[in-house]
Amino acid sequence: MAKQPDKTNAMRLLDRAKIPYTAQYLTLPDGLTDGVTVARVAGVPPETAFKTLVTRGASGGYYVFVVPVCDSLHLKRAAKAAGEKSVEMIRQAALLPLTGYIHGGCSPIGMKKRFPTFLDESATAHPIIHVSAGRVGVQLSLSPHDLCAFVGGAFAAVADRDFLHYVHNNKEY
Repeated sequence: MAKQPDKTNAMRLLDRAKIPYTAQYLTLPDGLTDGVTVARVAGVPPETAFKTLVTRGASGGYYVFVVPVCDSLHLKRAAKAAGEKSVEMIRQAALLPLTGYIHGGCSPIGMKKRFPTFLDESATAHPIIHVSAGRVGVQLSLSPHDLCAFVGGAFAAVADRDFLHYVHNNKEY
C-alpha cells in the first residue's frame, strides 16, 4: 500500500473544522512559483486558481488578499477594503517569519496569526476555487464561501484584471 503524503497544517485545520476539500500534490518544475503555470499543471482553469498575498497597511497592520493567479492586487482597492490609507506588499524575506509560509506555498489558512483576509469577489463566481495548502506544489480545492467563513474573511473587489498577463500565459487565445 502506497504511503499517503503528509497533510499540511491547513488540511489539518480544515479536517478539524469538518470543512470539505480535496488536495492535489503536484510535481512542479524546479523553482516554479508562477500561479498560472501551477494551475495548468493542476489541470484547473487559471481563473479558479487563487494566490495569497500579504500586505502591510499604513497603520502598520497586516492584511491578506486572495486573488486570481492571472490577476494582480489593486493596491488602492485593497487599502479601501482594509480601511487603510494605503497598503504595500511585504518583502518576500518577511513572509516566513510573519506567516510561517514561504513564497509559492503561502496559504490563507493556518498562518501563525490570523490577519484580516479579503477574497476577491470573482471567487464567488465559482463553486470551487484552488489555493495553496501551505506547501509548494500542494493545492486545496474548496468552496470560496467555506474558505471565506473559515478565515473570518470578506469578499471585496481587490484584483486588478491583468488580461494581457492571462492571455500571454494561458495560450488558449
